[in-house]
This record gives sequence, C-alpha cells and structure tokens, in this order.
Amino acid sequence: MTATADPQQLSYIAAQAADARVNIELETEGMTLNIGPQHPATHGTLRVIVRLDGERVVAAEPVMGYMHRGYEKLAEVRTYPQVTTLVNRIDWLGSFANEVPFILAAERLMEVEAPPRAKWIRTALFELSRIANVVLFLGDMGVQLGAVTPVFFAFRDREFVLNQIEAVTGGRFHPNFDRIGGLKDDLPKGWIEETRGVLGRIRTFCDEMEDLVVGNEIFQARTRGIGVIPADVGLSYGLSGANIRASGVDWDLRRDSDMGLAHGELDWKVWTHPDGDSFARYWVRLQEVREACTIVEQCLDGIPSGPVMAKVPRIIKVPAGEAYAETENPLGVMGYYIVSKGDLVPYRVKIRSASFNNVSITPWVLEGTYVPDVISILASLYFILGDIDR
Repeated sequence: MTATADPQQLSYIAAQAADARVNIELETEGMTLNIGPQHPATHGTLRVIVRLDGERVVAAEPVMGYMHRGYEKLAEVRTYPQVTTLVNRIDWLGSFANEVPFILAAERLMEVEAPPRAKWIRTALFELSRIANVVLFLGDMGVQLGAVTPVFFAFRDREFVLNQIEAVTGGRFHPNFDRIGGLKDDLPKGWIEETRGVLGRIRTFCDEMEDLVVGNEIFQARTRGIGVIPADVGLSYGLSGANIRASGVDWDLRRDSDMGLAHGELDWKVWTHPDGDSFARYWVRLQEVREACTIVEQCLDGIPSGPVMAKVPRIIKVPAGEAYAETENPLGVMGYYIVSKGDLVPYRVKIRSASFNNVSITPWVLEGTYVPDVISILASLYFILGDIDR
C-alpha cells in the first residue's frame, strides 16, 4: 500500500525549500571589527582591522604608528655614545641587546675591537637580556589565553635577572652600558656567583612553565595546529628568531654568523620545531631560555682577565663611511646601518628590527582563522611595537 502524503505537510516542505533558496541567493554583509588600538599586555599600542564572515577572519590588516618614536631621526642629532640611550628603548624588554649591534657597527667604522674580557661580558649581558625578555613572554602567553598564574611566576623570576643586569650596569631597564671599544665598567665583586644562583632559579621557572602551560590540555587545544606558518612562507616574509625556527628553519646568527660576540667559542644548541604553529613558537622560546642559561653559565666560567675598554679617543668622532651590523636579538634579527660623514653624530641610521617582519605576516596567517584564535596567534608571534614605531 502506498502512503498518501498530507497536502498540508507538502505545502510546508515546499515553503521551507523556497525560503532556503532565497537565503542562498541573498548575500550577507561581512562585519569589520577593530581590535584596538589598545595596549595588549607589554607589547605596545596596536590596532588590527579584521573583516569577518561570521566568526571567520576574511582579511586582517595591522595598523602601526601610534607611538611616533622617531629614533632613526633622533640619532642624527645625538653623539654616538648618546645613541645607546635611545636604542635601549626600542625593544624595552631586552634593552642591552639593542645596544650591541649599534656599537658593533660603530666599531667597524672606527676599526676598533673590544678587548676579550669586554666581549665575553657583553655576551653574558646579551643573553641575560634575552632571558629577561623571553621569560615575560612565556608567562604573558598564558594571560592571552586566560591563564593568569604563569605571568605572576614570570614577573617574580624576571626580577632576579634584572637585579643582575642592574648590579653591573646601574640601569634596570635601560642600561646604557655598552661603549665603542668595550664597556663602561667591569663586573662588581660577587656578581658571578650571584648570577649562577639566578640561572638556577630561571631553570626552575622553565620547568614550571613546562607543567603549567606546555602540558596544559586547554593550552594545547588553543595552540596546536593554530596559526601554522610554513617555512617557505615565513622566509618570504622575512621572519627571524624563534618564529622562523619554530617552522623548522635551522638558522641562528649567533651560530651562523660572526656577530662579534663570544657565541662561537661556546657549546650550545639551536632549537627548532617542525610544526610552525602557535604551540611550536612557544615551545622553541622555552627551550631558548634554557639554552641562554647554558650560554651565560659558560661565559661566567670563561671570562678572561684584562681590561674592558680598548684605547679610543675621549671624544668619539667616527670616520666617514658606511657599516652594517646585525645580531640575533631576543625577538629575532636586529641590524643597524650607519652612515658617517666623519662628524660627532651619525649622518644616517637605519634600523632593521625583528618585530616589523614578525607583524608583516599577520594578514597572511590570520586569514581563514577564527576570532578567538587571533589573540593566540598574535601573542605567539611576539612583537614589541616600539621595535616597529622607531
């Protein structure tokens, strides 16, 4: 027996099908969302304009320039020793590391080389700056995803690193300690042993982050497979530092280039990760903090005796010429191109900062993601806006 369909039911089904056809034909208007301008944690003032289709990002555009810092022009009216005061503040979380490539470029112009003791102390302070910088990232990444506890651990232990930087340089956040031809002063008494104790504390902090963050299933769900950057794409955008090493690219200027520091005389490892996602970027930085502790420890064991300053004129007048120097800074490759006309001040200074390239990839990496993932991806790329608005 064949069942006879209810005419009323058929009418209802036909009406639903007609509505569905209308809905398919109608174009829905996308939504434009302004994320910022705001000051996300310690990164500086950023604005990201995203166009959405539902909760999916169709397009994203980072907008910088809210900080108006102008360091490259300010350097043209500062003497060479005064410029270190400026560049301290570009990436304010790793300020001593900012001084090093500028000083190295100026030394090349003057054909001056720092004494071995100064070179090794520079390396130790350079890596302590890396630790102070990245430790805060390791805690702050948790805050971006709703976990408050890790950042308190980070602020707690970073203070001990800053204590050691301040003990040598006299400056906690802005040391202004590096000099053309060496360093401002020698190490204070007892500093080496105190630093060993701090390195032990940082290693414990890394273990805590391994448990609290890396091993957390919510953190893994929010970062694994999210914001994947293939190696070829990362290289085409000029990514450097942990961001490109997290995409499997085994490249680090400390090992692969003569930066003018002591890294080439030490035994340490470059860490990479094949996945290229937000989790990989966090994991690589965690390993790099541990490796930086190893580097500093070897520096403490091997610091040679001798002076910390070469013989340079009291009034620095850099010969005419051009020089470029770059180093593997906490955020990635940082370089200074200096043009001198033989005056007391640089004629031109051009800064190649890591954050500019690290932010430039955001339109590519955010496209097709969902709104909640935007924050985790931006946090994992780790940029400082002062490193861009220079």
